[in-house]
Amino acid sequence: MSYTAHPSAIIDSGAEIGDGTRIWHWVHVSGKAQIGEGCSLGQNVYVGNDVRIGNNVKIQNNVSVYDAVTLEDDVFCGPSMVFTNVYNPRAAVTRKNEYRRTLVRRGATLGANCTIVCGNTVGEYAFIGAGAVVNRNVRAYALVVGVPAQQIGWMSEFGEQLALPLQGSAEAICQHTGARYVLDGNAVTKREGKTP
Repeated sequence: MSYTAHPSAIIDSGAEIGDGTRIWHWVHVSGKAQIGEGCSLGQNVYVGNDVRIGNNVKIQNNVSVYDAVTLEDDVFCGPSMVFTNVYNPRAAVTRKNEYRRTLVRRGATLGANCTIVCGNTVGEYAFIGAGAVVNRNVRAYALVVGVPAQQIGWMSEFGEQLALPLQGSAEAICQHTGARYVLDGNAVTKREGKTP
């Protein structure tokens, strides 16, 4: 076995789990799930069948990754954050054929107790604040907080807030790494190479 799992974990037959992944207490991984290398699944995590998890993903305690969710590489899921897959659930109405796909792009952080409403995409290196409710797409590098989530700034790949307005034309430097970020309109991109 190339991954490690606590004896209390349930790994259904057929699950694909990459090298170096660690699975902690009372985790349940469904049989058709795909989990990459170097991941960490904390206590009481559930992973559904139609779930794709990239490499180096950290899922903290008490998170259920339901069907129709994809997490790209380096995603962080904070404790007790929530995914959904049905937009208008009713106990008496079966809607499994109405699942809306959720995509969390590379490097994004989903803060503790936040909720990602199904059918949305969280952009690369976006940062969702603790307790936020995301009900629309989130731009790459965006910092969003609140209920419903509103953008209040931009974040570097290192996880530091950038000194940039919400829109316009500007540049900022990550104080920790020296990497340069450029705002053009309402989108931020990282430019290769550090400042001189």
